[in-house]
Amino acid sequence: MTISAWRQQLQAGEVSSRELVDQHLQRLERSEPSLNAFVQVTAERAHSDADRVDQARAAGEDLGPLAGLPLAIKDNLCTCGVRTTCSSRMLEQFVPPYESTVTARLWGAGAVLIGKTNLDEFAMGGSTETSAFGATKNPWNTGHVPGGSSGGSAVAVASGSCVASLGSDTGGSIRQPASFCGVVGLKPTYGRVSRWGLVAFASSLDQVGPFAGSVADAAELLQVIAGPDPRDSTCLKADVPDYTEGLNASIKGLKVGIIRECFEAEGLDPEVKASVQASAAQLEALGAELVDVSCPRFNDGIATYYVIAPSEASANLARYDGVKYGFRAEAAESLATMTSRSRAEGFGAEVQRRILIGTYALSAGYVDAYYKKAQQVRTLIRRDFDAAFQHADVLLTPTAPSTAFKAGAHADDPLAMYLADLLTIPVNLAGLPAISVPCGFSAAGLPIGMQLIGNVLDESRLLQVAHQYELVADVLAQRPEADLVP
Repeated sequence: MTISAWRQQLQAGEVSSRELVDQHLQRLERSEPSLNAFVQVTAERAHSDADRVDQARAAGEDLGPLAGLPLAIKDNLCTCGVRTTCSSRMLEQFVPPYESTVTARLWGAGAVLIGKTNLDEFAMGGSTETSAFGATKNPWNTGHVPGGSSGGSAVAVASGSCVASLGSDTGGSIRQPASFCGVVGLKPTYGRVSRWGLVAFASSLDQVGPFAGSVADAAELLQVIAGPDPRDSTCLKADVPDYTEGLNASIKGLKVGIIRECFEAEGLDPEVKASVQASAAQLEALGAELVDVSCPRFNDGIATYYVIAPSEASANLARYDGVKYGFRAEAAESLATMTSRSRAEGFGAEVQRRILIGTYALSAGYVDAYYKKAQQVRTLIRRDFDAAFQHADVLLTPTAPSTAFKAGAHADDPLAMYLADLLTIPVNLAGLPAISVPCGFSAAGLPIGMQLIGNVLDESRLLQVAHQYELVADVLAQRPEADLVP
């Protein structure tokens, strides 16, 4: 059911907030042993918040648009009084004394926190296998990964454990797991949503966004969390439009650009290619015009990203030194030894790998050859997108080169893991909005996602096109019931 459908039932008294929370907690309890989507479940708080909403509704008070709806939050968004671990031993016991801007806006709209979701450690990974608290499983087939790094948030929605969730996207960490798990995942324009209270990975790339069961639900969540924030200097001061207003408008006459390089990419699964091309044909049947566009440097995005992101990560993670907060190694004979041991024991292998890469890229003698060059290529990638939008209103690609791969398939080959973000990374480098929408299934029954990319601050049009496609394709109707999840 959509958020609007649940809201109508709540307003009509057909279900209470407490009953709605209990329904989702029961689904969570059934599926969690097999899926490991949550780092922690906040059942007591959820009950308390739901009861408060029910009392307010009974008293005739004005309630927010998400009043009484149970949501899950990726565990790298700070929640006051609730542990925020980033799925790392480094922050295993960290309880923030403050609330992130986006979660504060959710609670202000009446939403109920049902739990914090699992992720790749410090959001570094593409499979949710690097978590210090165990890997998350794909609800469609538990022998496969759910994608990452926001795999827990995607699985929570796909398995029916919550109405919707929040994740973060640095190089595809919302859209890729959305594709793998058969849900909708939206990455807004960089700066459209505040990053204040999001534990930083790569500050010029990170962006918070929603997972949902439908495009309309994603629009509702974006409506709540978007907008200026004086505490985040990178947050844009642009007005926030009504994202739900134009969802039902016709897309006749809109131009959809098919990025040539994405369909010629090495390693693109034929089933994925065929499914996304069929989805493009459905958009054409709705009256959209398909146009061929080129982004010549699109496939350079992954090499560019894996210089810039680790460089920013090495700077951001320098604060975890075992002194002020976080994990501290014991029995060290000096401050330097204690810091070294704290990082070696507190961070997992993937996080350490990226810190080392970033530190090397920023070191004297290499910063111009690597980091500066990567930033120059980043500018060229953005210019390619600008040129493409001269001919199209939105751009279309597959979300990921393949469906969800088997658990452990890339455990010994991090480069193969990085390639899973080949089609999503350029969007982050350019700061553009993009959405992944389910568009079909492989012969093995695994979901396939289509990615739509919009111009800067053009989320309204992006959501409009995605919604119109969703209505015609009706892919989400094929989702399994929650109690069928292993």
